[in-house]
This record gives sequence, C-alpha cells and structure tokens, in this order.
Amino acid sequence: MSGGQRICVIGAGPCGLTAVKNLLQAGCRDVVCYEESGAIGGNWAFTDDPGRPSVHESTHIISSRRLSSFDDFPMPADYPDFPSHRQMLAYFTAYARGFRLEPHIFLGTRVEQCTLDDDGRWRVRVAANGESTVELFDYLLVCSGHHREAFVPAYPGTFTGEILHSSAYKRADRFRGRRVLVVGAGNSAADIAVDVARAASRVAISLRDGTYFIPKLVFGKPVDTVYAFWRSKLPTPLLRLALRVWLRCTVGRWADYGLPEPRHAPLVKHPTLTSGLLEALRHGRLVARRGISGYDGHTVHFSDGTQDDYDAIIMGTGFRTSFPFLREPPPLYLRMMHPTIPSLYFIGLFQPIGCIWRLADHQARIAARQISGKLSRPADIDARIRREASRRRGIEVDYHTFQRALLSHEGVHSGRIDRRVRDGWAARR
Repeated sequence: MSGGQRICVIGAGPCGLTAVKNLLQAGCRDVVCYEESGAIGGNWAFTDDPGRPSVHESTHIISSRRLSSFDDFPMPADYPDFPSHRQMLAYFTAYARGFRLEPHIFLGTRVEQCTLDDDGRWRVRVAANGESTVELFDYLLVCSGHHREAFVPAYPGTFTGEILHSSAYKRADRFRGRRVLVVGAGNSAADIAVDVARAASRVAISLRDGTYFIPKLVFGKPVDTVYAFWRSKLPTPLLRLALRVWLRCTVGRWADYGLPEPRHAPLVKHPTLTSGLLEALRHGRLVARRGISGYDGHTVHFSDGTQDDYDAIIMGTGFRTSFPFLREPPPLYLRMMHPTIPSLYFIGLFQPIGCIWRLADHQARIAARQISGKLSRPADIDARIRREASRRRGIEVDYHTFQRALLSHEGVHSGRIDRRVRDGWAARR
C-alpha cells in the first residue's frame, strides 16, 4: 500500500507513541494521533486531578531502566535503575521529539465513537474545545491501554468512610492521621500501602490469596535483569524452583510477615515486585489482613473472622478493559489483529511479566509493515487465534514466549538503535 493511506492512532501514551513512530518509519505519512489529556505519556503524565487516572506522586517504575527502554531509544545512562515518573515522562517526551512525532499528535482531543462504514473506511468522531467533528480514516490503531475503567468490588454491608480506587490516589498527605486500608496484592496496591504508611496513623493491606512479593534487587542487580539472564539458561520448572529457594533464603517465611502462603508456584501468576512492602511489614508500619467479607459503618470484617475500623479504603483492585468508543473486540491474533477487520489493530492490549513497551513496539512494527505492504496478513488468522485462545489467560502473557511469537511473525528483528536520535537526546540533556 502507498503512504497515502490515512491512519488514526488513539492514545499518546507509550504504546501510541511507538505506533506513530513505526508508521512514520514504514513510510506512512498521513498519521493522526488523538490524545484525550493535555499531555503525552498516558498514565505517566502525573496529575493531581482525582478524576483523571495517572501514577501517584511518588511512583517509580518496577522494571529496570535497561529492560524498560525502547530498543531504538535507550534511557540515559545516568538514570537510576528504577526511574521516577518525572524521569519517565521526560523520556517519553524526548522520544516524541526525537522521532518528530509531535506534529501528528492532537492533545485534548477525545475519541467519542469509531464506526466502520460500508466502504471499509473508519468514521471517527472526536471532541475538542467543546466541539465534535468527524474524520475519515483507512486504518485504526487502538492504543488506549487497559487501565481505563477502574474496578471497585462490592461487599455486603455499607462502608461509611471514604472509598477510592488506586487510580485516583495521588499523594499520601491527604491521609495524614487517618486509618487506611489498602485492598489488593498487585504492584499499585503494594506501592500505595508503603507510601500512605508514611502519613497515616494506621495502615493495613488486605489480600484474598497468597502472592509472591519479590525484592526489586538481587545480588545488587535489578531482579528483572537477573531473571532475564537465567531465563535463557534454565528450563521453567527449574527456574521456578530456584526462585522459590532464593525467596525462602532471602525473604523467609511469608507467615513471618503476616502474609498468606501462595498456593501456586512462582511465575505461574504475576508476582509483585517490591522491596518496601516487606520492610514496612517487618517494621510494623503496615499490617496484613485477609480478604474483606463485609462492611458495617467504619468497621471492615475480614474472611478470617477479624475486624478493624478504618476511615478510608484505597482499592488497588485493577481495571476492566473497555473501549467506550468501540465495540469490545473478539479474541485477537498476537493480541493485536482482528479476525475479520484487517484495518483494525490493538497495540499494548496485554500484560506481561516485565515491561510492556518493548513488546508493544514489536506489535506496532508488525502493524506498520502490514499497512505499508511490507508484510502480509496471515491467511489462516482464525486458526491462529483458536490456537492462541487455548493457551491464553486473560490479558496476561509470558514476556519471552510472546516476544518470540511477535518476532516469528515479523520475520526480522529491526530494533536497532537510531544513533542520531539517541545522540540528540543525550545532547539535549
């Protein structure tokens, strides 16, 4: 196909940025990216507005700098192992400028509806500055992420304190002197529990099941880099056994922290990477509670029969994947290709153990090469989707298995470093 095709990219977070970059590099020139907020970076564009999801004020990434960089745009060497959200936003901003993406991005523009016309073109209604307009496109790339619709579970009874989702949590100061319960065992819940414990009078974290809490450093190195090395050396069962033994030697028994014992092997489910949570539990700044069974005013009842009073509950309970501007997609090949609509792609609609952006970059390159005619769409896509569906579990993927699948489909790994862009980024700093 020629570079005259008009392409719409929804979202200017990390996945949207790499989508625009790959499209431009593939020779597609008429690329338009709509971003609802007033800044690029997606959730990494911190805001104090509780109505707009973003990272909280003290957020740092959980994957290491080296394994979180885009292949063709490494983070600066003077960044720490786990950069802050401010450093990450600076990195994404430099990425957009380095690859000249900004002229293609329209900020403060919300996509309201996307419909496929009979002629195969996409009719996209967008709203900006209080006005709605309709634009026509040949291709649609959805990069709006899966952290959109907050999931807040319901429990019997009524809680008369404050309940908010982790996406609305911004700073610990507003909870100073209050009794706070954080619900969830994921990275957001763990980080928020540690953060709010610095200000609140009492903080607990509620977990339904046992989870592997893994320190971010091992042998003085980021744990993901150590894991990536041994992942290529050991078979999965032996790697899981080695991780279990290492955790017992370095962390000890989960019961010593008041935590339930995990009932699954390491890496079967997503672990939580945190060093601060385990320290806070052992220092008494934080206590562990079991899952919630019900509410009674300010009293929260737990599944083990205990109860306690709280002023606020922060729900680190994840998100529902939703696309308010589009129908919910069926199962997708490589989590990106629609089975019957070749002009529709989803980028970043998966959750790996590790950083999402590098895999999204591979997805975006596949989409760009297909749109530009340099790569063919599979003829047996339905059969491929059925094979993938037999192995899938929600949106979770194994990083290395998924990477191999993407590279195998792409046929070539073109993630070489663009030295002009990289050196320009270093010079500006």
